[in-house]
Amino acid sequence: MNSFGISWGNKRRVDANWAEQNQSCLVLEFGRLRGRLGASDVQSKPEALQGICAGMEAPPAIDALTSILGLSAFERDVVLLCAGIEMDSALAALCAEALGRPQRGYVTFALALAVLADPHWSALAPLAALRRYRLIEMESGYGLTAAPVRIHERILHFLAGVNRLDASLEPLLQSRPYPTWVADEHRDIAALMATKMSGEEVDSIIHLSGDDPGGQEDVASLLAEQMNRQLFVLPRRNVPAPGAETDHFIQLWSREALLLPAVLLLQMEVPGAPSARQPSPAAEDLLERLPGPLLVASRDPLPQSLERYREFCEINKPGPAAQKRLWQRALGLAAASLDAPLDDLAEQFRLSAETIFSVARSIAVRPVVQSIADTPVASQRPPDPDQLWNSCRAVARPRLDDLAERIGSGTRPAQWDDLVLPAPQKKVLHQMAAQLRHRLQVYETWGFSERGRRGLGLSALFCGSSGTGKTWAAEVLAAELKLDLYRIDLSAVVSKYIGETEKNLKQVFDAAENGGVLLLFDEADALFGKRADVKDGRDRYANIEVGYLLQRMENFGGLAILTTNLKASLDKAFQRRLRFIVDFPFPDAAQREAIWERIFPANTPTKDLDLKRLAQLNMSGGSIRNIALNAAFLAADAGLPIEMDHVLQATQLEAIKTERPLGQTEIRGWV
Repeated sequence: MNSFGISWGNKRRVDANWAEQNQSCLVLEFGRLRGRLGASDVQSKPEALQGICAGMEAPPAIDALTSILGLSAFERDVVLLCAGIEMDSALAALCAEALGRPQRGYVTFALALAVLADPHWSALAPLAALRRYRLIEMESGYGLTAAPVRIHERILHFLAGVNRLDASLEPLLQSRPYPTWVADEHRDIAALMATKMSGEEVDSIIHLSGDDPGGQEDVASLLAEQMNRQLFVLPRRNVPAPGAETDHFIQLWSREALLLPAVLLLQMEVPGAPSARQPSPAAEDLLERLPGPLLVASRDPLPQSLERYREFCEINKPGPAAQKRLWQRALGLAAASLDAPLDDLAEQFRLSAETIFSVARSIAVRPVVQSIADTPVASQRPPDPDQLWNSCRAVARPRLDDLAERIGSGTRPAQWDDLVLPAPQKKVLHQMAAQLRHRLQVYETWGFSERGRRGLGLSALFCGSSGTGKTWAAEVLAAELKLDLYRIDLSAVVSKYIGETEKNLKQVFDAAENGGVLLLFDEADALFGKRADVKDGRDRYANIEVGYLLQRMENFGGLAILTTNLKASLDKAFQRRLRFIVDFPFPDAAQREAIWERIFPANTPTKDLDLKRLAQLNMSGGSIRNIALNAAFLAADAGLPIEMDHVLQATQLEAIKTERPLGQTEIRGWV
């Protein structure tokens, strides 16, 4: 809104002649003021001014300013007198002459009190409109009535017909247009909130909570539209410093909210970063003092000490059924042939409406020319399901670089045939994959999610000694389900400081809620261990952390896998909340032979390897992999294919590393 092309208080288009008529009104107003200063060649023309105003579709800017800010007749004339110094040279000269300073054109309150009609001293008060809304600026170093007074540049532009956000606020605030694509449930929430707000206190806070920052902005935009206002967003990183900067911001925004008109959305959290439990002192000051209605977006509750009236509204990412409808709208006719892939997308990912339509726009839908009765007909080829899936994975991929490691991103994904396990364990893993694929049907279509989604996430415990394939099985599942596998770095998550472990885990789970990921808590007994009897403060806080983990595991909507070498050390409450428990046994001779058969890549040169003799080696799959890799380097250094002698040397190195005696029966007949 760069000009008065938008009329006061609504969004009607104003006649193109408004700017010219507004200028004519200013000329007549300045003429009237020249008369107050004693100009003999000026005649008051109130009828002419009234005639122009009557023919204007929107009121003149000075009348709009007077109405919006509640200016008295004297305050109105002070604003016009200061504007005339900048816009009317004759008026500027008269003021300079009246002040005895012919080289300087400015106004003082003493001059205004002397020459303007209906003067009142209260107009000079700090809380009166002139100074409260910074319509004028006063030079320091003078007495109150003798200080040079000038019109604020923002107000001068306003009177000239340009209604634009104050330039000093532009680096801090982000303008948000009304959204094009909105989830139906978010549109319903906005309509309900708009109805409630019509009868609520105008100075209230509307707290938009939940896990969908994009949806919160959508609802805020719709509310602003209902109020005939623009929406501006103040991100947390741009919150001014406490003290003078905060006071300055509040003063300017109080004016802008009325003039534009506009409404502010204060973001209490940085998108993509862990949420803050408490707002900063500056943000809390804004919560108390910014004029309402004030929209606040945060996942965590607002401080209980806040005295202002609050209206709470939870806005989460659309559920699976709503997500599928959004995909269908975003893809249009192309969605008809993608029913099953859209089911998978809707159940696996939790994306905002804006993200869904952004992904849909980024997918090129190529035209296909068909021929019917020799007449070419253009249609649309639907997007490639794999391309859609990978695009969603890219936008949902969490920012966990400091707390997790993304693994399994090699050129050849892990496959079921690479996994050597007994049939019962493999069957459970296949069931896990099947349950993840059919969640939309069971939870939404069959109604298992009607009583809430708590406990519907997939979680599993992989237990077994080191090297038995627990992490590899997680890689196979991630590759099968086309998910990103993140191994949580416990050294970065667990902290000795009270509350830090809980905060780090919250960041992990919050980041993973967009979907498309499999969380792997390796060696999880260090994190999910048994809760202890409370003997001191440290035990109490440790139990609080475990209780928090229990809650997040139960509420997590994705796939989380815990691995442990010591199943007995895990808290029984965790085991109750786990959907699957898979025991990874130490491989027997037949399984070890199968591992040796698969351990060398197809391009690796080998010579006379006896798999049955190698299977005599009583080691886990992880140790076998280490031996194979070391044998490959030994053979490469010798310029030979891998032979039994190289494997023997590598085996001896592995035995020394693990401090495990190597029995002669295990290596009998190798060389």
